[in-house]
Amino acid sequence: MPTTPEVLISEVGPRDGLQSVKATMPTAHKLLWIDALVAAGLREIEVGSFVPPSLLPQMADAPAVVAHALQHPGLTVMALVPNRRGAEAALASGVHKITLPVSVSEAHSLANVRKTREQMLDELRAVHALRRDAVPGVAMEVGLSTAFGCTLQGAVAEDDVIRLAVACVEAGADEVGLSDTTGMANPAQVRRLFTRLRAELGERAGAAHMHNTRGLGLANCLAAFDVGVRTFDASLGGLGGCPYAPGASGNVVTEDLVFMFEAMGVRTGIDLSKLIAAREPLKAGLPGEPVYGMTPEAGLPKGWPTHPTP
Repeated sequence: MPTTPEVLISEVGPRDGLQSVKATMPTAHKLLWIDALVAAGLREIEVGSFVPPSLLPQMADAPAVVAHALQHPGLTVMALVPNRRGAEAALASGVHKITLPVSVSEAHSLANVRKTREQMLDELRAVHALRRDAVPGVAMEVGLSTAFGCTLQGAVAEDDVIRLAVACVEAGADEVGLSDTTGMANPAQVRRLFTRLRAELGERAGAAHMHNTRGLGLANCLAAFDVGVRTFDASLGGLGGCPYAPGASGNVVTEDLVFMFEAMGVRTGIDLSKLIAAREPLKAGLPGEPVYGMTPEAGLPKGWPTHPTP
């Protein structure tokens, strides 16, 4: 019997989710939440971002959170860095992987990081040089924001996406993934762009980071899977919401994504019952914050295996 393909679910809730909500989760609750995620089988977690606390007070405890997460053997501890200064702090903290946001839309780039695309490529080169000289074993990836459309610019040319992805690899990125920052992607578009990305970058083509703003998050993940993508970002409880569509979930819900793959026979290595249980420390740390997910609401089907397939 052939082995089913394995996918890596990269949990981004502790960074992408927490920085999107107004409340700041107390550090002790963050640590309990991360412990619960690891217990469920998550092997990669984006635990924070290294940005000035004045800009994102939710991330002020990033060094302490990284230090705690590093105590879990086998877990890839990842952090977002917007520039060289952030990278210095992240690398000093001991993270295994850093990720940089580079916007395909110039308008979004200026609004989000106050830099043009070319200036962000310069930052990427500087971060690459820093990593190469200081800690060459740390991985560096780029998530191309607004790869499928932008609320400020509108349509984003697919040629621009591929051109920038190639430029990021030339600037030193180990992998480049595509992010549906504004929830505008559709499955046909996802298939086209990831097919082109993988043809252009090969092994350096990275993760699919989808949002569920218009209800197409899972469909877009499946479209990416169908053309060979094997790493998917997701957020427990769809944490983060979406400023562009009040009431809509933001990131793809980790629980629903894991259910989809496991139901298909695609191994994730994640225990879905324990993953659903990990919502409790999240709720405790952010009382009153809405969490999403169809699978936790409906429950697991009768006869669902207690443990994931090894």
